[in-house]
This record gives sequence, C-alpha cells and structure tokens, in this order.
Amino acid sequence: MLAGQGLALAAFSASAPAAAAERPRLAPVPALDEPETGRNATAYFAGGCFWGVEGVFSHVKGVKRVLSGYGGGPPEMRVTYDRVGTGRTGYAEAVRVIYDPAEVSYGTLLRIFFSVIADPTTLDRQGPDHGTQYRSALFPQSEAQARTAQAYIAQLDESGLWDAPVVTRTEAVRRFQPAETYHQDFMRKNPDHPYIRRWDAPKLAAFKALLPALYKPAASP
Repeated sequence: MLAGQGLALAAFSASAPAAAAERPRLAPVPALDEPETGRNATAYFAGGCFWGVEGVFSHVKGVKRVLSGYGGGPPEMRVTYDRVGTGRTGYAEAVRVIYDPAEVSYGTLLRIFFSVIADPTTLDRQGPDHGTQYRSALFPQSEAQARTAQAYIAQLDESGLWDAPVVTRTEAVRRFQPAETYHQDFMRKNPDHPYIRRWDAPKLAAFKALLPALYKPAASP
C-alpha cells in the first residue's frame, strides 16, 4: 500500500460510522489484467444486496450502465425478488455492468469490488444479509475475464488483507434476469432509506476516499 493510500484509508476509517458496512480494504492492483477490445464490455457481479453494488459501480469512470437483477440460477426458471429471497432458487442478487474497456479495465472493476463492495471471506453472507442469494460471486463473460478473475482471487488470497480465506468464486451467470423496476437505481433515488444510510452509503464514501481517480460524481443510468 502506498503511503498516501494508507493515509486515505486511515482518514476514512476515522470518519466512518462504527460498523457502518463491510470494512473497506484497498485491494492491490491486479497482477494479471487481460485487455478487452471494443467500446462496450459486460461484467456481472454478485456481492450481497444489489442496491449498494449498483450504487458503487454506477459512479465508476468508464461505466456506462448498471442494472440490478438476478443471476447464477437455472436458465429455465423465472424469478421474483420474493422468490430469490427464499434462498432456494440458486439465483443471487447481481448486477450487470456495461463499461468501456478503453477507460476502465475488468481488473480495475474487480479491485473496486473487493476494496469497498463485498467481503470475500463470508460465505453466503454480506453485512446483515444471509443466504445463497447474497453470496459473493463473479460471472466471467469471456476466457480473458475468467483468467483475470481467477488470478485475482488467488492474488487476494495470498495478500494477507483478510484473516480468513477468500471464498468468492467464479460461476457461469447462466441467466441474468433484470430485477423489478423499483430496485433499479435504488441508492440514488432513496438516499435516506435506512438500509442505504447504514450499509451502502459508506461503501460509496469509501470508494470516493480510497480510489478518487476512478470516481465520477454523476451516476450512470
């Protein structure tokens, strides 16, 4: 960790509400970050409640669109928020991120995800939410993304950032179903919602504090 980054983390930790969210950690730059071509690439992430995952990624420079939904379950199954909430569908709350790889790499998105969005050491749990629908998972969309994701998980596991093993896994997204309309852009539209204030707003604040060069003030749609 660079000295300036350590100071930023210390300053943020001192000002953050006690136990406001998963503890932020400035994850290292990926040792392997395979380039992608084109102006539009797609990535899928599951990291607990999708409100905060979408809320952070929507403020990343180079991200064009973020959509909350459900992924990782049987392709033939159609689900609802309540059905996924039973934890018996195989689906996880997830987000689809459309980004310009010329502006932000897949490896950088992974770094943001593990730094401030998800705790990779808690199996089927993020913050106050429990169940397989809240697991942390990566859904690579190409061989390049798969190699980058798997290499980064191994790198993090060896980094010593966490006291417990990294349990985040890579999966096939199988089918991604957009969530109900009221879930989309929830964090921006409901900044005073108790869950947002307690669990998700601190993640966005941590992102802005720890990785300011990647932060953009205006959220992507």
